[in-house]
Amino acid sequence: LVLTGAGISVAAGIPDFRTPGTGLYSNLEKYNLPHPTAVFDIDFYKDNPAPFVMLASEIWPGNHLPTKTHAFIKLLSDKGILLRNYTQNIDGLEVLGGVPEEKVIECHGHFRTASCTSCGSPMDVSLVSKSIIEDGVPPVCAKCGGIGKPDIVFFGEDLPSVFHRNINRDVKEADMIIVMGTSLQVQPVAGIPDYVSSKVPRLLFNREHVGNFDTSEYNYRDIFEAGNCDDGVEKFCEMIGWGEELRTCYENAEGRRKLREGKITSEEEID
Repeated sequence: LVLTGAGISVAAGIPDFRTPGTGLYSNLEKYNLPHPTAVFDIDFYKDNPAPFVMLASEIWPGNHLPTKTHAFIKLLSDKGILLRNYTQNIDGLEVLGGVPEEKVIECHGHFRTASCTSCGSPMDVSLVSKSIIEDGVPPVCAKCGGIGKPDIVFFGEDLPSVFHRNINRDVKEADMIIVMGTSLQVQPVAGIPDYVSSKVPRLLFNREHVGNFDTSEYNYRDIFEAGNCDDGVEKFCEMIGWGEELRTCYENAEGRRKLREGKITSEEEID
């Protein structure tokens, strides 16, 4: 079982949320928000959609390539040992990196679909994208006149049903959990490392120690590798003899290759 956060995409050029000085929340002063997380608050968005529209136009997927950490997740899948990747990210780089969609649960949603915040009707994501990126205005629902947004989960909204359908079974089946690039601050996803059995080994690749990973002399199952995620997974793969496979997986991932060759311009075109 793999749990990932924004830290795994930093090497792709996407800022994480909470790193002081460089994180997304540290760079939101220009939006004059009452607090940084308001940009992802559903009630705030309905009253004042402009800050999210401006931010979404900057972070909309299509300009970034998967990292070596994404390649590592694909390698786990290729070897038939990836139970599931629960990701807090909305950048879609797991799927773009070649991890099968059925193996990825995007806990906080994605930009590939869109819907109305009032009536819930699906909206044409290409029109939503045009409205936000090109026109700089919130998309308007053709059915009720409400405002739409990509299907990323805002504070005040429930997680996707696929999360609730799978999480209890997955944590019971997991025989190891790898946590990478997350502050483990946003529930309920942050609790996943605690849901697995107390006998399950837990591996943390992260810039800082988070959660209740045990680093004491009495620790019997937790390993914390401090530093950048890409460096951590490279070291790990070298230790277990997967180094060359990781490099090959990273270079040959279909999404990376197509983007590099200019055959697609966004993740939506992969299929």
